[in-house]
Amino acid sequence: MRAHRVALAACKKCPLMIGPVVSGSPVFSPILLIGQAPGDKEGGFGKPFAWTAGKTLFKWFERIGLDEESFRSRVYMAAVCRCFPGKNPKGGDRVPSTEEIGNCAGWLQAEIELLKPALILPVGKLAISQLMAVNKLNEVIGKLHKVTFHGHPAEAIPLPHPSGASTWHRTEPGIGLLESALSLLEAHPAWRQIRDAERQGPHSHAGASPPLS
Repeated sequence: MRAHRVALAACKKCPLMIGPVVSGSPVFSPILLIGQAPGDKEGGFGKPFAWTAGKTLFKWFERIGLDEESFRSRVYMAAVCRCFPGKNPKGGDRVPSTEEIGNCAGWLQAEIELLKPALILPVGKLAISQLMAVNKLNEVIGKLHKVTFHGHPAEAIPLPHPSGASTWHRTEPGIGLLESALSLLEAHPAWRQIRDAERQGPHSHAGASPPLS
């Protein structure tokens, strides 16, 4: 894991991407969260989902038993792309290119091999589409999916992107489907494992090893 993180932090494969590389804590967890790509604020904070979308995301998780600090210390947070793609001239962040997604896929594959997660949480359509075919979010969110990702069999619970620019998770049927997804997550053995470990104390090693120093 240490060697992986050193190599990841030094990656400069994509000339249009804006560093630094952003990743969550190197915690050995049964759960892997996959975001889309950091925004323009995350690099300064040195962690994913550090701005407004993160506030919404962590409110979801807090409702089912883990606050932000606990989640970050118990779940490995990755992304389809680890650097800020830059702004789209028409507004919003630029969507990473197929080549950029391919360049970053090796890092995700290495993390799958290191962690062998029981549960994957893809957040947003770009992340979900790496694991399964997705036409409309309505068709995949609110369900538990069996997936094989980089050769590793796991279960996946897709989540909508918590962006303030998106109305999907704030209108029906998105509100109800998000509730279904969170209910599935709350009942999942991997979630119960890390939540129960957190309740036993912040230094409990059940469910996930502490981050590497």
